[in-house]
Amino acid sequence: MVRPERRRRSDLVTAVVLVVLVVAGGATLWLRSDARATVSDTAAEPLPELPAATDVPAALQEAWRAPSPVTPQPVVTDSAVVTGRGGEVLGHDPLTGEVRWRYARDLPLCTIGAEWDRALAVHRKSHNCSEVTSLRGATGERGPQRNSDAEFGTRLLGDGTYVTATGTESVETWRSDLVRTQQYGIPPALKNPDNNIERPECSYSSVAAGESRVAVVEECPREPGDRVTVLEAKPEDDEEPEVLLTRALGGEHASIVAVTETRVAVAERDRGEVTVYNFGGIVTGSFPVRFGEPDTSGNVAVERVDTGDDERSRLFWHTGVDTVALDPLNLMPVWTAPDALGPGVDHGGRRLVPVPGGLLVLDPVNGARQGFLPVDRGDHRGPVRMSSVGQVLLEQRGDTLVALRPR
Repeated sequence: MVRPERRRRSDLVTAVVLVVLVVAGGATLWLRSDARATVSDTAAEPLPELPAATDVPAALQEAWRAPSPVTPQPVVTDSAVVTGRGGEVLGHDPLTGEVRWRYARDLPLCTIGAEWDRALAVHRKSHNCSEVTSLRGATGERGPQRNSDAEFGTRLLGDGTYVTATGTESVETWRSDLVRTQQYGIPPALKNPDNNIERPECSYSSVAAGESRVAVVEECPREPGDRVTVLEAKPEDDEEPEVLLTRALGGEHASIVAVTETRVAVAERDRGEVTVYNFGGIVTGSFPVRFGEPDTSGNVAVERVDTGDDERSRLFWHTGVDTVALDPLNLMPVWTAPDALGPGVDHGGRRLVPVPGGLLVLDPVNGARQGFLPVDRGDHRGPVRMSSVGQVLLEQRGDTLVALRPR
């Protein structure tokens, strides 16, 4: 029988010291970790999905409001309205504004977007907007996360299938599990010397997404004017961009209006018109337009309203002065609402377009005026971006989100 070794006092002291060091080291790691710096308070009960509005109310009243400086437009999931300020993301009950869930980091937010019935919160670190977290709309529970190369000032553009993070030096696209499907440009953490693109010295002044396509306006130092380039949102190799169209425009100060499966519309301010190109680079149409101040974010979000009939579906674009309804097949204008504050929102089978003093009620197919809803916006005179959930209408007025309900 082997006799057990006798423990000496020094052995016990050494063991205690090792345990203390391990605990102290673990505590130090925890104190410095993202886990300690994260708060995730989920909803006690999932927020119910509200039925879509079936008509337009006779009158509106303000239901609630919340500060949300990081959302360029209202962020709506299947059942929550999402706002953000500082490092905090809040999921609100659309009817009351009550905060039902909260997600916060000790990092400032860059922006918040929405797709796949989830909110997408992008927090910044010292060099870029790298921390991306998806949050389930009904509960605030965390879903897929990723570290991205998104730049300061990024905006998230969804096309129903993919989300594209914009940037002036690099543009990248994610699928629903937040795996990157494509990247175009020169990101901060560069793997390939030229990232497999032909013009690594160019910057991007405008970005749009639609129908699994990403369109950018490139400004290149060795070219006399801007260039439009259209990319596949999911190429075979995420490090090998698949270019569907690239074409010199000849002028400057261009921006993307809309991109579809086969065409791209480009606002060419030098000419005072919008030009439509197919992916062979051929001009398929053009039309004059009245421009206001360009979108300060440099990015374009065009809302599509589907009626189940291609001949009656519409895309809606705000020129900075007017709201234009475009035919999604050829990207040509069908009707225009002058002196508008934003592209508006589809609600109860009508198009509600913000104008000074309220909302125009329009037929989305032909633009016929069918009513007017007064809205008191106080001293806000700037653009108004809209969305809706159930019977609730949402207006992003600068840094504030305002919810409106039927009176």
